[in-house]
Amino acid sequence: MSDELEERPSAPSGEERLEDLRERKRAMRLGGGEARLKAQQERGKLGVWDRIEYFFDEGTFVEVGGFVELRARHFGLDKKAVSGDGVVTGFGRVNGELVYMAAQDFTVLGGSLGEMHGKKVANILDQAVRNGAPVVLLNDSGGARIQEGIGSLCGYGDIFFRNTRASGVIPQISVIMGPCAGGAVYSPGITDFVAMVKGTSNMFITGPDVIKTVTGEEVSKEDLGGPEIHHERSGVATFVGEDDETTLGWVRRLLSYLPPNNEEPPPITNPVNRIAENETDLGDIVPDNANKSYEMREVIDRVVDGHSFFELQAGYAPNVIIGFSRIDGISTGIIANNPRHLAGCIDVNASDKAARFVRFCDAFNIPLLTLVDVPGFLPGVDQEYAGIIRHGSKLLYAYSEATVPKMTVILRKAYGGAYICMCSKHLGADMVLAWPGAEIAVMGPKGAVNVIFRKEIAGSDNPEERTASREREYIETFANPRMAASLGYIDDIIEPGQTAGVVRKYLWSLSDKNEPRPRRKHGNIPL
Repeated sequence: MSDELEERPSAPSGEERLEDLRERKRAMRLGGGEARLKAQQERGKLGVWDRIEYFFDEGTFVEVGGFVELRARHFGLDKKAVSGDGVVTGFGRVNGELVYMAAQDFTVLGGSLGEMHGKKVANILDQAVRNGAPVVLLNDSGGARIQEGIGSLCGYGDIFFRNTRASGVIPQISVIMGPCAGGAVYSPGITDFVAMVKGTSNMFITGPDVIKTVTGEEVSKEDLGGPEIHHERSGVATFVGEDDETTLGWVRRLLSYLPPNNEEPPPITNPVNRIAENETDLGDIVPDNANKSYEMREVIDRVVDGHSFFELQAGYAPNVIIGFSRIDGISTGIIANNPRHLAGCIDVNASDKAARFVRFCDAFNIPLLTLVDVPGFLPGVDQEYAGIIRHGSKLLYAYSEATVPKMTVILRKAYGGAYICMCSKHLGADMVLAWPGAEIAVMGPKGAVNVIFRKEIAGSDNPEERTASREREYIETFANPRMAASLGYIDDIIEPGQTAGVVRKYLWSLSDKNEPRPRRKHGNIPL
């Protein structure tokens, strides 16, 4: 070899390499730069790393795939490549438990989703499933990265496929913290819970500009797909927070009620000491007059552990109440009719809301407690045209399919198909209790008498007196739970003040419930 070979430049020292790595990681945390980060903050939004640090237990988050960059080079993308490609993925601890996350960064190409961005999200979903832990997806994106063409569509498809495979295996929670449009909305639509942020988030398939072009309608982003619309009208949003911090805090609390995966039991905490007198006034909350309303949440609060009820979808279909609670420390799903809205009738939206919640609880081994005060399915032409048959069948199907412990308490009315639908013995309830004034029948006294005794009343000299007499007879026969109990459809008739204690004893007895079902690929729920 020649002695005149040029001297090779010396390699960087170890310390220089470390400093270069630290500088790269500092730059990576800035995403699209300080100016864009400041613009986010001026809109009332936290930066992506501020969200991550607020959400996870301090010092526990580990980033995965931070150096990934986009591969596409069309339409100037070669000059816009940034490490991370607009999404931060990784894992950490929340309340001490393992949780995975993908958090979009709007400062990088508007958080748009391209091929590598999609691969990162898909990878973190795969890791969450493999390791049996929940995943939280923070959505803040302008949508598909148009410059990448089919690469962007493939990214979305990979995510949707994994969302679907993970459904019922690990809890999946979407948090909409900015725009979420077009194909981006379908991942949240598949996940179990969706939280939105007031004033900064929206969701829609087609935006206001497209709608105006196609249909001529003019609508704002807020009126089309803002948090209030999705919380109260569409039912897409489970919760709406005042700001980023409130919304992330809600997710942290939600996770405390959920097992990490479908093979783990429901979480158990030390039960809160109950004040016995809180239970004895249950009968005072619920009026004897079946036509008077009351606050069902007051009943729930006196049956579950103190201050543990965590309501979901409060703004949507308020005629049914759903949420998590703790009973003797055990995470339990609550479904209750709400007499304050539509007299507690079941309609199309209430059926969907309750059925999906029942199926989530069943998928993740969370026991169910159903509190019943229902006059029936909501009558009306609009309901029939909207498919109350199909939607009501979802609730029947969900309860029948569920194999977790199922406990039911009939407080007052339970009429017709709605009696069956609200987790009766006939749908496999393990425990059905009734208060002494519970009315269990095909329909209410007035309607029943008009059907059964129509001819007799019409031929009577005093139709009003005969009607009143027959109504009293009907009430004496059916306005109590004794007939249902005599046939074995009610396990016990209890005093209202005994409800909490008896429910706890049944829940303890059902803790090792095992109900095998015939082998099948899956059922065909009436969607």
